[in-house]
Amino acid sequence: MNFLSLIEAKRDGQTLDATEIKGIITAYTAGKIPDYQMAAFLMAVYFRGLARAETRALMLAMRDSGEVLLFPDDPRPLVDKHSTGGVGDKVSLPLAPLLACLGFRVPMISGRGLGITGGTLDKLDSIPGFQSLQPTERITEIVQSVGCVICGQTTRMVPADKGLYALRDATATVPSIPLIVASILSKKLAEGLNALVLDVKFGAAAFMPTLDKARELAQTLVELSNECGVNTRALLTNMQTPLGRAAGNWLEVKESVLCLEGRGPDDLRELVLACAAHLLVQTGKAKTLDIARPQAEKCLASGRPREKWDEMLAAQGADLAAFERKLALDQTAPAVVAIKALASGYVSRCDARILGEIVRDIGGGRFTKESAINYDVGVDAIARPGEAMVGGGVLARVHAADHAQADAACLRLKTAFAISAQPPAAEPLIAEIIDVPK
Repeated sequence: MNFLSLIEAKRDGQTLDATEIKGIITAYTAGKIPDYQMAAFLMAVYFRGLARAETRALMLAMRDSGEVLLFPDDPRPLVDKHSTGGVGDKVSLPLAPLLACLGFRVPMISGRGLGITGGTLDKLDSIPGFQSLQPTERITEIVQSVGCVICGQTTRMVPADKGLYALRDATATVPSIPLIVASILSKKLAEGLNALVLDVKFGAAAFMPTLDKARELAQTLVELSNECGVNTRALLTNMQTPLGRAAGNWLEVKESVLCLEGRGPDDLRELVLACAAHLLVQTGKAKTLDIARPQAEKCLASGRPREKWDEMLAAQGADLAAFERKLALDQTAPAVVAIKALASGYVSRCDARILGEIVRDIGGGRFTKESAINYDVGVDAIARPGEAMVGGGVLARVHAADHAQADAACLRLKTAFAISAQPPAAEPLIAEIIDVPK
């Protein structure tokens, strides 16, 4: 294979065939293509794009670059959910045990955060003793016995994606829809799923800033995944405002437990139940969403998903006694400072991007993949648009490493909020559903 000629071909807008793309990924995974050449190829793809057949070939070649999960025959469907990332997005945490209690198997392979988007594994790593990295055999064991696992991909699973993502991040080629699609679906197809629900976000703190761009990404994901035999649909959800009332790793774990106990914020509960209801319909466990939604609500209210959550944590090494002691604490960060409204009225804005940047900057997120995480910092008690607020009422609390850091964060946090005399027009959390045409 002459890789230079393939770079030139893509640079000039030509279409590569599946054999050529497979050869590229095989050679790169084997260390036969240097990073500087692969970076040039990714930049060519960024500017020239990929045809649908090229994207499919890239996705399958990446999936086949390493091992895939294999599960025994079982009447319980294999399902998962993937989010494109946002601020305060902890849906996966309560969703996995809920799905297990609804009769699914959930091999949820998740990732870490980068920038202002929180990572599911970072949240779970804030739990005492929890092991987010599990060998392939143990992943299968936990899924079969508990019903759900949330862990990172093994070193042997989709290794091509690990290398390519690091290069994309370092060469400003992340915002390419074909590359995003191949990255997401290569990992999901490696799980051997029957059904998948996607949470594709748009707005101030989303990877896709507009609904139109989110729709374009979602349609490509849904169509290609269904072509590969995984029943897939996508929810387009609003990320102008943080999801829930907490952003920051441990604070989001606490809020996830509240959701499992029926005491969580309404928007988080809505999205968790929506994902569960769609998967019930996609797998034929319910005929319609009107039937599926009450089924999911009843299961969540039963308390069984909360018990399943503990069962999953224990299977992944968590110290449940230490976890419960930590849950009982109001704060685990050294300094907590509240910002308060200067006037009465209605919260008309809560900018998710500003909150996400603050959480990252005080140590709750990463600037690079090597950045250390402070699991206890973040923002909670976040007031939401439409809420009535009296002067002196709490808009949010900053949890920081020290008071100087907290005070500085509060100055920035004030700019995320606006108060108005009239309540703002309500925006739906779920804007659209993308499904394959029947």
